[in-house]
Amino acid sequence: MVMLPRLRRPLALALAAASLLAGCGGNDDDENRAAPTATDGTGSLAAVPGLYDRLQSSVVAVLVQAELGAGEGSGVVFERRRIITNNHVVAGGRDISVALASGERIPAKLVARDPRTDLAVLEVERDLPPARFAERLPAVGSLAVAIGNPLGFEGSVTAGIVSGVDRAIPSGGTTPELVNLIQTDAAISPGNSGGALVGADGRVIGINVAYIPPAASAVAIGFAIPAPTAIEVARELVRDGEASHAYLGAQLRPLTPRTAQALGLDAQGGTVVEVVAPDGPAAEAGLRPGDVITQVAGRPLEQIEDILSALRRAEPGEPLELEVVRDGERRNVTVELGRRPG
Repeated sequence: MVMLPRLRRPLALALAAASLLAGCGGNDDDENRAAPTATDGTGSLAAVPGLYDRLQSSVVAVLVQAELGAGEGSGVVFERRRIITNNHVVAGGRDISVALASGERIPAKLVARDPRTDLAVLEVERDLPPARFAERLPAVGSLAVAIGNPLGFEGSVTAGIVSGVDRAIPSGGTTPELVNLIQTDAAISPGNSGGALVGADGRVIGINVAYIPPAASAVAIGFAIPAPTAIEVARELVRDGEASHAYLGAQLRPLTPRTAQALGLDAQGGTVVEVVAPDGPAAEAGLRPGDVITQVAGRPLEQIEDILSALRRAEPGEPLELEVVRDGERRNVTVELGRRPG
């Protein structure tokens, strides 16, 4: 794990990576909104100054006082008085404020947070210009501009491209489950957490959430929560005080080669059912501890993050088709997903 100055609560990643970034929102009010900027039509770096001019007032620095000391992150205005940031930026914070592009600092209160998606919503007593948010995933290779508060340098901007989509960072099944992410080579540093990843049309395409540091032999590998996901979760947090997630009712762990050998499996990927919650969806579908899930929704399960991604995309009440190996025999199981308890 990388510890850098002014980074609070870095997220430990299985790749010895450190977590840091994120942001999101969405509202169709026209008044007091940062409009998307025009580009030169190519999405080239020539568009970056205009993008920054349009978005800088919609991105704030998030300042947190906690028992363990002070920390900083970033946030994006998604409604006039509401800001989205990362849960790991504000978790445990007793006093939260935001610094505006003008340099003014104003108090903020926590509306709600969701550790599972690493998102949180703040509210301020001031009308701010909301950013516009993309409604779909960006194209791989398209322009990506990160705006945030890295290492306390407020209002910083870096640029690159969208390196990939639907990425997952190995977590071993722990929370937060960093899945279905946008990958970018725009430089992301501690303090960018909760900030904006912006596309060529001026819309926020993602909320920066994590990066893999050079210590892990990485070069410019950062991640953002896609805007559609962030918007959906933020709206749920405002409306309900919590976000709804599909619930399998089983504790899973990765299938290692040693475990596969011990179980007599030739499977190259999958996940082992370790614990089944009594009366939960998995139990009702007949899953048992020791079962190995090898496919989800008809697709081979290469790593535990694959099933976590499927659960993230699903809604409570939906059926989920699984292929399970038990006692050397393969069988198909349909689980009617429940709603994860708060």
